[in-house]
Amino acid sequence: VSLRDSLASRRPMMVNFVFTSCKTICPAMSATFALVQESMVGKDLELVSISIDPEHDTPSRLREYAAKFSAGPRWQFLTGSEESSIAVQRAFDVYRGDKMGHDPVTFIRATPGEPWVRVEGFASASDLIREYGTIVHR
Repeated sequence: VSLRDSLASRRPMMVNFVFTSCKTICPAMSATFALVQESMVGKDLELVSISIDPEHDTPSRLREYAAKFSAGPRWQFLTGSEESSIAVQRAFDVYRGDKMGHDPVTFIRATPGEPWVRVEGFASASDLIREYGTIVHR
């Protein structure tokens, strides 16, 4: 799966950045996405979690991690080369030079071509769903 193809989806989308060996913010952000997924069943929304540790986050590890959070078909976990990971992090202005220094942030977009809304910090599932509603119904 290519990130470019994923981001080309006509559906509204939420994106975050995680890594599978993280013991602090990543499990919390993934649990929040799991609650969003559960609350948005039947709604038009895609979730994408992008690994910031592609050296260790193989597709197999990401599948195991996704299973821990009961990720469904509309929640993709993506990895790639270190170079492409850094490029994507820079494009979203989240690159901090070290995976241990990354911040909790979620991006929400209504459709391709629309601006991404940056939600900083540990937003709750209800916060993200409320922001989704605001963005999609503009």
